[in-house]
Amino acid sequence: MRPTVIFDFDGTLALGDGPIEAYARGVAEFAGIPAITQAAKDALAAFGAGEGEAIDGYDAVRTAALALGADEAALSAGYMASREHLATRRAPIQAPDGLHDFLTALAEHADLVLVTNSPDIRIAEALEVLGASAIARRVCSARKPGGLVAVIDDALAHGPVMSVGDVYANDLEPASARGAATALVGSTWEAWADQVTLAAATLPELYPSLEAWAATAAAASQMPSGTGTPQERHQ
Repeated sequence: MRPTVIFDFDGTLALGDGPIEAYARGVAEFAGIPAITQAAKDALAAFGAGEGEAIDGYDAVRTAALALGADEAALSAGYMASREHLATRRAPIQAPDGLHDFLTALAEHADLVLVTNSPDIRIAEALEVLGASAIARRVCSARKPGGLVAVIDDALAHGPVMSVGDVYANDLEPASARGAATALVGSTWEAWADQVTLAAATLPELYPSLEAWAATAAAASQMPSGTGTPQERHQ
């Protein structure tokens, strides 16, 4: 038995508005509505300030584009086009501070899995840029939240599970419903802090807690049934 830590991609491991701005430019181009680019920037700024009801930056851009007349076809085409530039100058990303060392240490105790709604376009290259090569398994086009369920159930069959993400409904709620631990990061962390196991504005703030969880879960998973400390056995 071995614990599993599941990570979201955009907004959790891959930081910065580069991919979202590339998405906005793509939608503006395919929709033939140049004003979408500026409207998207304004929507992103509002989301970052905690304003509006968008669940993430992509949702903020989507809502702004629809309001200006973009259709679903333009949204889809713009998104797919933007992913071709992921982790390049046209859609730059940044890693949370210390990510490489954190993941390397975490992998000593747990299996690391990436689960993202993004298609498998330049994800491997992006993980390399981020220093996240310790994540050995990738599940792309996952269709979260529903698509996360099977991944969680499979992982729970092998040990404890921690799901880490920046969107409660997509990344954490399915895990919580199945008894898995959860860690929320990003701009909405305070709003959902009482619904999750761990919460902070940034992932690095949770490094010590996540490493401790993984080490404890790994040790507990290796302990034979019915064993424990003398005090535990006689309680």
